[in-house]
Amino acid sequence: MDSVIVNRKAEKRWETGHPWIFRSDVLERAQSPAGAVRVTAANGRPLGVALWSPQSEISLRMIDVDPRATIDAEWWRRRLERAVQRRTHVTSQATAYRLVHGEADACPSLICDRYGEYLVVQLLSAGVESFRAEIVDALVQLLRPTGILARNDVPVRTREGLPRSVEALHGEVPREIEVEESGVRYLAAPWDGQKTGAFLDQRENRALIGGVSRGRALDCFSYHGSFALHLARAAQTVTALDSSASALERARANAALNDFGNIEFVEADAFDFLRAADARRERYDTIVLDPPAFAKTRQSLAGALRGYKEINLRGMKLLARDGHLFTASCSFHVGRDLFFEMLQEAAADSGRALAIRALTGQPSDHPEILTIPETGYIKGALLQALD
Repeated sequence: MDSVIVNRKAEKRWETGHPWIFRSDVLERAQSPAGAVRVTAANGRPLGVALWSPQSEISLRMIDVDPRATIDAEWWRRRLERAVQRRTHVTSQATAYRLVHGEADACPSLICDRYGEYLVVQLLSAGVESFRAEIVDALVQLLRPTGILARNDVPVRTREGLPRSVEALHGEVPREIEVEESGVRYLAAPWDGQKTGAFLDQRENRALIGGVSRGRALDCFSYHGSFALHLARAAQTVTALDSSASALERARANAALNDFGNIEFVEADAFDFLRAADARRERYDTIVLDPPAFAKTRQSLAGALRGYKEINLRGMKLLARDGHLFTASCSFHVGRDLFFEMLQEAAADSGRALAIRALTGQPSDHPEILTIPETGYIKGALLQALD
């Protein structure tokens, strides 16, 4: 195994629990291609073993603090087995959930989601890509899946010098997979759906708002209708709103799968819809605001906050007395403090008395590590109008 030498800044970063080392902090680079390398401090002290990505800005990702560790098939089997064991409690709640959450499971740049008897993986760095065969073999041994699909079509792979593709790595994987969560069924789209086929990271929040849903409900940015399906179990009527006609077609199929006849599907821009509904002084008893990431970069943060405030202000004004609003942001660059500050400003402008009923984040299968902020990105709040 080749070795690299890093500076004191990199050394301190690892000591404080963050696995990434940037190119600028590498004093002596490895001569080998992407893979695993041993890492030492400038004074010669062994630090551990890391995944090495020669072309990436993130050159090193720590995977083992033991500098003598051998990163082979057995190492991957043990590491993945621990991640799988952490999810045993989820099996009674859902058949679709995350098995490996990258850095949070000490498997940097590796994602693995389960959809029933199928797995979908993402290999997001050149270092982890070099262990593709070992990872697939370990997953097959541990879980005996019918098929494993690689959703390696994400832009980050380009920055790693890797090709982008979607391909089956083991067995066969269908275009649609029926899954269930908290008694609601829906069709995941592993080959071409968002993320790895569905938004698994809002599973617990969907159950939360579904538990207080009633009356007239509105689900903005509905996509395939995952929130709408949970609302429909208790609400009288649900409006599922999205700007994508194809997404709403999938949502209709999901509603039919559950025999829900109380969902209306509306193709429209959420901002325009909310403004028009506010102008008509409409009221909803239950509202969900789960938009896509408005802040893709730090430079877009100011505009994103204006967008978040706009939709939340409108949503707050549309709430009926005692109604519930679940609102969320999946923008990493919008931290918790900014998110809740935005909600306070929107509430003040709305003139409503809004009680915080729950502050939420990611489900337990998407753990957020305190020393690795990049493992967490979802912020959520369940609010209730008291006037």
